[in-house]
Amino acid sequence: MNYTKRFLSVILVLVTLLSLWIIPSAAQAAEDEITILFTHDLHSHLLPSANENGGGEYGGYARLMTAIKAQKAIDPNAILVDGGDFAMGSLFQTAYPTSAIELRMMGAMGFDATTFGNHEYDYLQSGLKAMLKAAVASGDRLPEIVCANYLPPVEGQEGYDADLWATYNAYGVKDYTILERGGVYYVLFGIFGFDADDCAPNSGMIMEDPATKAAETVKAAVAECETKYGAHPVVVCLSHSGTSDGKGEDFDLAEAVDGIDVIISGHTHTTLQRPIEVNGTLIVSAAEYGRNLGVLKLQKKGDGVTLKSYELIPINENVAEDAEIAALVESYKTAVESDYLSKYGFTFDQVLVNNPYTFDTVGQVYATQHESTLCNIFSDAYKRAVEQVTGKKVDVAITAAGVIRGSLPVGQVTVSDVFNAASLGVGTEGELIGIYVTGKDLKNAIELDASVQPLMSSAQLFMSGAVYSFNQNRMIFNKVDYARLQRDDGTLEKIDNDKLYFVVAGMYMGQMLGSVEETSMGILTVTPRDEQGNPIAVSDLVNYVVKDENGNPLKEWYAIADYLDSMEGDLDSRYAQPDGRKVVYKSLSPVKLLRGANIFTYIVLVLILGLITAIVFITRAVVRKIKRKKAAKAAA
Repeated sequence: MNYTKRFLSVILVLVTLLSLWIIPSAAQAAEDEITILFTHDLHSHLLPSANENGGGEYGGYARLMTAIKAQKAIDPNAILVDGGDFAMGSLFQTAYPTSAIELRMMGAMGFDATTFGNHEYDYLQSGLKAMLKAAVASGDRLPEIVCANYLPPVEGQEGYDADLWATYNAYGVKDYTILERGGVYYVLFGIFGFDADDCAPNSGMIMEDPATKAAETVKAAVAECETKYGAHPVVVCLSHSGTSDGKGEDFDLAEAVDGIDVIISGHTHTTLQRPIEVNGTLIVSAAEYGRNLGVLKLQKKGDGVTLKSYELIPINENVAEDAEIAALVESYKTAVESDYLSKYGFTFDQVLVNNPYTFDTVGQVYATQHESTLCNIFSDAYKRAVEQVTGKKVDVAITAAGVIRGSLPVGQVTVSDVFNAASLGVGTEGELIGIYVTGKDLKNAIELDASVQPLMSSAQLFMSGAVYSFNQNRMIFNKVDYARLQRDDGTLEKIDNDKLYFVVAGMYMGQMLGSVEETSMGILTVTPRDEQGNPIAVSDLVNYVVKDENGNPLKEWYAIADYLDSMEGDLDSRYAQPDGRKVVYKSLSPVKLLRGANIFTYIVLVLILGLITAIVFITRAVVRKIKRKKAAKAAA
C-alpha cells in the first residue's frame, strides 16, 4: 500500500512538472507574435529614384534588402510578400520577356510570394509566358505567384493556350499557397481588381468576381490548412485592387468577405500611414517603387489576430546598400546596356540635358486640369520624332496623364530618367502610333480632356499642335469654347469637322480610347482612321506603329531622349513656363457659358427651363387654390 502511495505521489509530481512545462508552451502557441513584411508596385525600380521635389532619392533593391535583413534579424520567422506590378517602369523591364529580372531579383531577396498586377500583362500573353519560362529556366530561387480570379482561358474557351497553362503549371502559379513559418501557418492568395482589369485591355485573361472568388478561396484554403496541419492559418490577401481616400476596391473586398486577416493593397500606389480596419481585416499599403518597406506585426490568438504595431520604413540614403544585391543589380544594368540601349546609341546613365526647371510631379499632373510643361515636352518630342522618321507633317501629337510614370529631375537628366518617366507600353515599351481622325473627332478629343478629367483623372490630355480653352463652369461635354490648330510658324487654323488630320499618340493611350468613350457615355467618340478615312479597330492599332527606315518601332522614351539630346546642353527655355496651348478657367458670364454651345447644352437648358416653368405653374396653381379656399371661407 505504501509503495502504491509513493508510486502515485511520484506520478503526480511528474504530471505537475509536465503541466508546468506544457502550459506556457501552449499559451505561446496560442499567442504568437508574427511579422509580415510587404511591398507592392515595385515596377522594375531596381535602382533608387530621385525625389521629384528635389533633395535626395528613395528606393532601390540594395537598400530595400538591408531593411529586410534588419527586420528578419528581429524576427527570423517574418514573411515577405508583394502586391503585384513588380514589373514595368524602368530600363530593366526591357529584359522582362527574356530574363525575368524582376522575379529573379525578388527570389534573391527572399520574397515568399507575389501576385500579378495589370502591368505584368503589358507584354501581352506571349510576353508573360516568355517571362515565366525564362524565370523557371534560370534555376534561381523564385517567389511563389498566387492569383485566384484572373486566369487564362481554359480548354474550350476562346483564346485557350495549352502552352501558357503548361507554363503556369511549370512555374507553380496557383490560387493560393499555404506557408508555415515558426509554427504559424499562413494562407496567401491573390486577387485582381476591376480597375486593374480595365488597365490591362489586352491581357486575354478571364476575370471572376473578386469578392466571390475570394470567399471561395478563403473557405477552401482554411479548410485545407486545418485538415492537413490541424491549425487555423493567418489569411493574407495579396490584392492588386487598391484603395482611395480610405475606401476603394480593397475596402469593398474586406467588407464583403469574412475571414481575411490582412490585405496587402497594391495598384493605386497608396501610402497608408495606419491600417484601414474593416470587418476584422487590416488593409495596408506602403507606396510605390520601393519607397517604403511595410512592417506589420500581429498577435495571433487562436483563430484571430490583433494589431500589435505597424510601420513604414523609409528606404532612402540613410539605408546602406546590401553589397550582394547591389552587385546583382549592377550585372543586370550592364546586360541592359549591352542588349538593349546599344541599339539606340545610348548608355544607362548618359546625361542628355541639364534641366534648371522644376516640373510637375506625377501626382500634380493628375491633380488638376492645367497645362503641364513636362507634358508639353513629351508631346512636342513625339511630334518631332514622327515627322523626322516619316517625313510627314504631324497635325497634333497627344499624351495623357495616365501614361506619365515619372517627372524629369532638376539638374542632370539621364537616359534612365527619361525611360522611367515614359516607360508605359502595350506589347512592348511604349511605341508611337500614327493615325488619322476627323476634325470633329479631334474636337471631341479636346472636349474629352475638358469634360472627362474630373471623372477619370488619367484621361487628362496634353497636345502639341493645338491650342484650346475651356470654362470649367460650362455644361459637361460642352466645356470647350475655343480650339484651333497651331502650326510651327505660330499661325492658328480652324479645325474642319470633315477633314482628316494626322495624329500621333502612344500605343497604350490608343488602346484606352474605349474606356474614355465609355466614361463619356458614348457622347464623345474618337474613331481612329487610316489615311483613306476608313475606321480602324482598336485591336488593329498595332499595325499603325510608326517605324524607322530599318523597320524598327519608334519608342516614346527614345523620342523624348533624342529631343532632349538635340538641345546640346541646357533645356530649352520655352519650357520654363506654360505657353498658352491649354487655357483652363472658370467664369459665370452668360456669354462665356453659352458661347459655341452645342445641342447637348441647349437640350439641358430647355429641360431646366421646362422644369422651372412647371414649378412656377404648379406653385401659382397651388396659390390660387389656397386663395379660393380662403375666399370661400370668408364668404361663408
